[in-house]
Amino acid sequence: MIRVENIVLGMCATNCYAVFDGGVRTPGGFADDGILKDAIIVDPAAEPGRIEDMIVRLGLRPVAVVLTHGHFDHILAADAIRKRYGIKIYANKDERQIMTDSNNNLSVPFTGEGMSLDADEYFSAGDVLELAGMHIKTIGVPGHTIGGTCYYIESDGILISGDTLFEASVGRSDFPTGNAGQLIRAIKDRLMCLPEDTRVYPGHGGSTTIGNERVNNPFLA
Repeated sequence: MIRVENIVLGMCATNCYAVFDGGVRTPGGFADDGILKDAIIVDPAAEPGRIEDMIVRLGLRPVAVVLTHGHFDHILAADAIRKRYGIKIYANKDERQIMTDSNNNLSVPFTGEGMSLDADEYFSAGDVLELAGMHIKTIGVPGHTIGGTCYYIESDGILISGDTLFEASVGRSDFPTGNAGQLIRAIKDRLMCLPEDTRVYPGHGGSTTIGNERVNNPFLA
């Protein structure tokens, strides 16, 4: 069974996720067999030491860093984690213009200090990533950024939504390459068609479900 764990990091309280096969769920949680588990790290937002602590605590072996989009508050620790574990960073090819530009990725406007990041592997929206034993479909949902991507693990009904879809809200569209109309259309067309019990893990705040957002999200009415 796929397990999703998170840690909240940085000035924007960003969710960094570890996603991995947690094995068998028991009444008291997941059974710990003491074997390192391959995992992907989604959106290493900041504070690489705290991310490493999470990795050790959960008994993980990171195999990739996966980015939902390129804003600074989702990528600040990505290079450190890449180097620490000798792994690759994956991102949507359309997002490179955000990641590599310190104004587009908002690091200059928000922190006064520019930074940029290049991925090792760029994919196209719709591609399937085979990582850590998981079959992960990439769903391009532009509007917050041009290459914003959600990651869907159909086998376990899991959607990592980044800053696209939140509980009762959606991502901002007033940053470079953002477009409100495009965002709402893409969410309705590409996410609301997923099964209603799909668990949604956003870039900020708590988790929700597709069914809950169909009924209760005022931006999708």
